[in-house]
Amino acid sequence: MTIIYLHGFAGSGASGTATSMRNALYEQGVQVLAPDIPVAPAEALPFLRQYTDQHQPDLIVGTSMGAMYAEQLRGYRRILVNPSFQMARLLTFMGMGRKPFRNPRADGAKDFKVDKELIAQFKEVEKHSFEGITPEEQELVYGLFGLHDKRVNCQPLFLKHYLRTHFDTFDGDHYLNDTVLKKAVLPLVKKLLAL
Repeated sequence: MTIIYLHGFAGSGASGTATSMRNALYEQGVQVLAPDIPVAPAEALPFLRQYTDQHQPDLIVGTSMGAMYAEQLRGYRRILVNPSFQMARLLTFMGMGRKPFRNPRADGAKDFKVDKELIAQFKEVEKHSFEGITPEEQELVYGLFGLHDKRVNCQPLFLKHYLRTHFDTFDGDHYLNDTVLKKAVLPLVKKLLAL
């Protein structure tokens, strides 16, 4: 079985969450793939569509920005953890300029630039969130939300488009740690994959 993990903004596939998931699921024969998502949204979504079509995952787990992208990867079972459906607004408040990556990137890049072009690209991508959601599609998507997330609150948006029965909260904030992964994310992963 294969899971694709999609990291958050300024992250990489080398995140601690991806590593912890890999370690926790290795003995069940689950492969966890975690690509570096291109910074530019105009590149990111086509890249992720091609990547998921190539690997045909049994499950996609996305956190924050990664969950925003995962929402648009129709046809796959997905868990959206603290999805950041309004990245353009968030980045406008965070400010422009160069920002460091939080984890090592495969291409060695250390930082990237937040500018008006990047924000405009996020606005364009966000216009297509929640498009063409069928009842079948609603069955594929689950949302997990930290009760103490002060950075992003997209619970109302999720509940407007997806099933309340696929919505849950956990005792945590925006960023995942091993405790939250163990208590909230992995039990849902195992349930969905029947592990």
